[in-house]
Amino acid sequence: MTNPLGGPAGEGVLVTGLHACGDLSPALLRHFARSPAVAAVASVACCHMKLSTSPQPPGCLVGYPLSAWVAGLPGHELSYRAREGACHALEEYVRRLDGASGSLRAHCYRAVLETLIRAADPGKKRPGVQTVKKAHALSFPQYARLGLPRVGLDPAAVPLDSEAVEAMLEQQHKVVAFFSLTLLLAPLVETLILLDRLLYLRERGFHCALVPLFDPRFSPRNLVLVAARTPLGAVLSGLDEDSDEDEEVAEPPGEGWNPPAPAAGHEPQ
Repeated sequence: MTNPLGGPAGEGVLVTGLHACGDLSPALLRHFARSPAVAAVASVACCHMKLSTSPQPPGCLVGYPLSAWVAGLPGHELSYRAREGACHALEEYVRRLDGASGSLRAHCYRAVLETLIRAADPGKKRPGVQTVKKAHALSFPQYARLGLPRVGLDPAAVPLDSEAVEAMLEQQHKVVAFFSLTLLLAPLVETLILLDRLLYLRERGFHCALVPLFDPRFSPRNLVLVAARTPLGAVLSGLDEDSDEDEEVAEPPGEGWNPPAPAAGHEPQ
């Protein structure tokens, strides 16, 4: 029996990450790159907003960017808000817009709640309010009384029925429009993050591809980054002899293009 990942049967490890959150996905790729015993990696990432970015303390690695090529691009930086927006499901939101779903109300609720939180505690610029289940089925005061304690605030000390709150709630259509515009950029941001990882692997001489594995309506994280120490065509045909697809199908546009070598002084991560 042969091992399609290279080496005698029983040797070689496939590392997989299914919805590996934040910096865990870059950590898996670094482990693959540094460990000859790891023959291949398959990575489906999530929670891009939890990626570490520059600046970091000396000696600490960042989750984005990984590649020397992207790190050299002017304006490659991605804000927390941009990375957070890249995690949302565009296809699911289109369905909700088409059906004028009542769940759209939750976006306005969250915006108003964050405004009240910042007014009560200006130090909470990005309050980590956990999701309130079926928020759209609640009145705003009910929603706020559930959300405020999660950031350490007493609901009794925050005005929830004021005219200012009512005026903000009447702006729901503007919140939905703003959120929709944000989602239009989500695929662009996620593509940059994933291509940065692919380039990181290519800079180190590995065979890799981004594969749209299934319908994004099933899960928005449908792009799988696969990489191996041997050509992907041989790996895929060895794992599934019935497959008619080869490496060229999986490769992104620009196949055959080799990114520039890392700039002088750039240390491989």
